[in-house]
Amino acid sequence: QVQLVESGGGSVQAGGSLTLSCTFSTYWGCMGWFRQAPGKERERVAAILSADETTYADSVKGRFTISKDNAKNTLYLQMSSLKPEDSAMYYCAAGPYSSAGYCLGVLPSSAYRGQGTQVTVSS
Repeated sequence: QVQLVESGGGSVQAGGSLTLSCTFSTYWGCMGWFRQAPGKERERVAAILSADETTYADSVKGRFTISKDNAKNTLYLQMSSLKPEDSAMYYCAAGPYSSAGYCLGVLPSSAYRGQGTQVTVSS
């Protein structure tokens, strides 16, 4: 059974930083994060492949960093220079994909995802 558990969400002021973590029971070639704000569609955020190739949505590029520690079965999302528009529920997701761009694109619809962790950024 695939399990993904997110943690690290919280409330922060604009310009602040947060680091999200996701522990996983099974490693997948494609892992990453997507988010969903109330009343909005799911939005891809960042993805990382098995060879540590990373890709980001334009909206977070330069501010967010995705990484993983296979020894700890943990995926991370370091978020800095946070903006109010980054407020959302953040989900960790995974899938058996080998292309970075495809991985990022399909994560929001992946059947393998956690329950989410809330990030709230106040102005």
